Amino acid sequence: MAGVRIRRATADDAAAIASIYAPYVRASVVSFEMEAPDEAEMRSRIAAVGDQYPWLVACDEEGGIIGYAYAADFRTRPAYRFAVETTVYVADGAHRRGVGRMLYRTLLAILEAQGFAHAIGGITIPNEASIRLHESLGFVRVGTYETVGFKLGDWHSVGLWQRALAPMSAQPEEAKPVSAVWSG
Repeated sequence: MAGVRIRRATADDAAAIASIYAPYVRASVVSFEMEAPDEAEMRSRIAAVGDQYPWLVACDEEGGIIGYAYAADFRTRPAYRFAVETTVYVADGAHRRGVGRMLYRTLLAILEAQGFAHAIGGITIPNEASIRLHESLGFVRVGTYETVGFKLGDWHSVGLWQRALAPMSAQPEEAKPVSAVWSG
């Protein structure tokens, strides 16, 4: 997408990220959070992962943030450390312009270079746009958590999509820090 630049998120991006995310929390079931995190909370989330997982932002021609993506622990128990959960959000008004795809492609490339084995996306269903995005990038549906979230007066299921990032190894190497594989 012409004019859009992907870079690492910084603490200074926390307000813009919180602003993009808030409508998803307040008015949709895309996120199961009930209260939209503020700038301080987003700043804390970015800082908490340090150099272990990428947090990325997409900037328009003027430098405004129009989307973000990140990876996080899939689960906290040590045996899961080679799998990550991935997430992408696009600002209102920037949908259907390829921003989410650009963010996700960059995120997945970084995760591959870091040495993670699998990326997992959880999608509140139905959500055809998110399903199409994930599947177009090689994710395959692997299961469903049925009616696990209650929000906006109804029960919602979450589908799980998984994508291999690296061949399986009997002796996997620990993931590299983001800064060792990407300077964006």
